[in-house]
Amino acid sequence: MPLDEQQTWAMLRELDEPGYWEVPHDFDGPAARARFERLAERLDLRFGCSCEVDRHVQDASHLGRIVIPAGATSAEDQVTVTVSNFGGLVAVTLGNPGSYDEDEEQELFPARDRRRVEDELEALGYLPVPEHPLWTKYTGISGFDALYPPDRPPSWWDRFFDYL
Repeated sequence: MPLDEQQTWAMLRELDEPGYWEVPHDFDGPAARARFERLAERLDLRFGCSCEVDRHVQDASHLGRIVIPAGATSAEDQVTVTVSNFGGLVAVTLGNPGSYDEDEEQELFPARDRRRVEDELEALGYLPVPEHPLWTKYTGISGFDALYPPDRPPSWWDRFFDYL
C-alpha cells in the first residue's frame, strides 16, 4: 500500500541524514541491486513485456529506473518506476517523472496498471511514495542543498530520486 502524504513526509525526514547524500549509512549495495533485479523481472512477467531498465546509475540518490512501455499497459504513456537508494522508497509515475501534474496523472494513469505495479513493489517490501509532493523545495537537514546554486534550490525529488 502506498504511503499517504503525511507518512511520506515523515519517512523523508527520517531518511534525511546529514552527509549521506547518495546512499544511507547502512546501505547494502548487493542486496539492494538483487532486489531491484527481482523487481525488473517481476514487472516483465506481470506486464508481459521487456521493460527498459537503467542499471548504470552513478552519482545519484536513486538505484535505477524501470520503464514499462505504454504498449504493455492500458495507459497512453509509459510507466516509470524509480527506485531510491533510501528506505526502499519507490516513485511510480506516468511517463517520465514530472511529465504530468497530479490531476492529469489521476485521470490518465489507469488504477489497474498502478495497482499491478504496487502489488509487485509490496511483494518485495518496497514503499511506494506519491510523486507530486516530492517536487516541493527541499528543506531537510542533510546539507544536500549546498550542492545547488541558490537560484536553483533542489527538490525532495532531487534528494531521493535523481542525479546529484
